[in-house]
Amino acid sequence: MSLAEITETMRSRVGAGAGLGKSVKFDFGDDGVVRIDDKASPAVVDNADLPVDCTVKVSMSDFLDIADGKTNPQMAFMMGKLKVEGDMSVAMQLGKVLG
Repeated sequence: MSLAEITETMRSRVGAGAGLGKSVKFDFGDDGVVRIDDKASPAVVDNADLPVDCTVKVSMSDFLDIADGKTNPQMAFMMGKLKVEGDMSVAMQLGKVLG
């Protein structure tokens, strides 16, 4: 799955709002970023690398495994495959976005 496909999937899941009330960025390193700004109305989902409340650093392949349910997000965090910077409470709510 490409960055554009991930962005579009998140855009459709977020819709007008994700219920987060904050902004979060998935940082895939060299593969790019997906930013969700749920402070805006309607919510914005794009690939802008702007400051956010919470940044989730993860490889694209590990992200896809988490999104597909193949990898438990808490285990990925404990194994160092997923790193969270900023507001951890936002990261805890991401199940709403990931499905």
